[in-house]
Amino acid sequence: MTTFNITVSETQEVFSCPDDKSVLEGMVRLGRRGIPLGCRGGACGVCKVEVLSGRYAQKPMSRCHVDANDEREGRVLACRITPSTDLEIRVLGHMKLAVLDQPSSKQA
Repeated sequence: MTTFNITVSETQEVFSCPDDKSVLEGMVRLGRRGIPLGCRGGACGVCKVEVLSGRYAQKPMSRCHVDANDEREGRVLACRITPSTDLEIRVLGHMKLAVLDQPSSKQA
């Protein structure tokens, strides 16, 4: 198992994420309330992010939330990707409130 650093571009916060865990599971290390953990299967679409740099492995994603153009542009569901390298991500949609508008309660 290898652990990679994931940087949230808007805040420059960094959290660690093992290559056998989803980016969403790693994001919990930011210590924010409101990071969605109930679904984790891609059905709700709340954890949408844009990968700005780095490589990742992905599982199938619902086309209701991630269409082919999104995928080409690196817009994916954090619950359905695992890091293959360090990543830089931008938080999209509903999860912005949880990640960007709350102070961190723990350090990564």
